[in-house]
Amino acid sequence: MTACSALPDKPQRSISYDFGPGPLAPAVTASAATAALPPITLADLDTSASRLEGTALNYRLGYEDAQALRPYATARWTQPPLQLFRQRLRDALAEQRTVLGTLEAGNLAREGRSSEVLRISLDEFSHYFASPTASSGLVRVRATLLSLSPTGERVLGQRVFVVQRPAATADAAGGARALASASDEVIADMVRWVNSRR
Repeated sequence: MTACSALPDKPQRSISYDFGPGPLAPAVTASAATAALPPITLADLDTSASRLEGTALNYRLGYEDAQALRPYATARWTQPPLQLFRQRLRDALAEQRTVLGTLEAGNLAREGRSSEVLRISLDEFSHYFASPTASSGLVRVRATLLSLSPTGERVLGQRVFVVQRPAATADAAGGARALASASDEVIADMVRWVNSRR
């Protein structure tokens, strides 16, 4: 019996996370003013931050070495955070206006019609530990709203959104929930900002 206790533990199975199911009830019908919002194009995401291209669920120990980005060993995202964020943003924008692809926006420009284009860069997306027991989901996104017309692009506005949401637990599960919550808050702020830039 004592020999059995010397056997190594079973390897832990990796757990995959996403942002959850989203709203479970249909969106409220848009008002006439909101329905008059022009179509918007959600540009392809800027993947210049290569550390966010993979599916690793990352954390930072701010109290020890905030510059070191570490992956959880047994936790991953179902898709790269860039894609998860973009899908959630597209759904939120689509509640109040038509969301076009880049090909459709190009067709509008060729027809001599202008459209709005939203470009985003996900610059920070980590489970941030301020201390061994206090942590949060930290999301930082840079958004640029442009007007695309046959004569070219014109910047309508640019803003950086930063949100930290406290994590209920100091582990991957707590970090994933806090990051999903912070992302939803950033997206809500971004949609309000975009819709006000008229």
